[in-house]
Amino acid sequence: MIKKTIFAAMSILVPLAVFCGSVQNTRADGPPKRIVSFNLCADQLLLALADPAQIAGLSPYAVNPLLSVMTDRAAAFPRLDWDAESVVNLAPDLVLGGPSHRPIHAMLSAMGIRVVDVELIRNLADARRQAIEVGKLVGYPERGEALARQIEQAEARLSAVALKPPLTALVIQREGYREGPASLASGMLSIAGLRPPQRAAGGAGGFMAAEQGGFVSLEHLLTDGPDVLVLQDPPREAQDQGALFITHPALLTRYGANRRIDLPERYTLCGGPPLLAGLDYLAKAITTLK
Repeated sequence: MIKKTIFAAMSILVPLAVFCGSVQNTRADGPPKRIVSFNLCADQLLLALADPAQIAGLSPYAVNPLLSVMTDRAAAFPRLDWDAESVVNLAPDLVLGGPSHRPIHAMLSAMGIRVVDVELIRNLADARRQAIEVGKLVGYPERGEALARQIEQAEARLSAVALKPPLTALVIQREGYREGPASLASGMLSIAGLRPPQRAAGGAGGFMAAEQGGFVSLEHLLTDGPDVLVLQDPPREAQDQGALFITHPALLTRYGANRRIDLPERYTLCGGPPLLAGLDYLAKAITTLK
């Protein structure tokens, strides 16, 4: 799955110090002048909140349209390789990254380079908070506050058209992997009036798996599935076993256009601009279910 692959890559290759508590508005010598992002989510926050002149480089993911909603803007900036050398060569005074990798973190810190973790976001309240914190970090707190308000307004727009009464729904990816309730996707669906099934189906194919997700069998979806299936970047052809699950004729027959939403994964990987776009996308998509 795309999300699991990206986060694994960031955890292996990205140096960080934990980003917690409030962030100072600026450093003693003013806002950072050369910021490097080593993280897909930080890429998009940086493009939204910093001045272009502050951005020294972005991650290799920044121009991938399957992963980012800001590829056009990202194309104007240098992109890193997955190593510390490519960071050092850009002479940054701030590096934004993802999950901690101590050896590289120690290397950059020893060179006097500041590294800050832009954490993975799993709910909308944290996404609003993160926008404010990163705005402070890059020296533009008013921009971070404005982005947080925009997210809140997009939540309100989605809530205004939410399904009433709510329907049950599951987010399903290749091979039957389903998103757990502790995710941005699940939070977005909840606002839209789409809730996970409350019943606990027995056996390995049941719905009530781990908070971070799990697998559901094709048989359960066909015989005892939710009202709505939410598919993320679904394949169109059964080119492998993972695609075969999603493209199975019986599944597509049970979940026709009025019982299925295709929700691009780029809208659910990060807070900030992707989340803002995703909330408005979902507000339109649920109208086909009414």
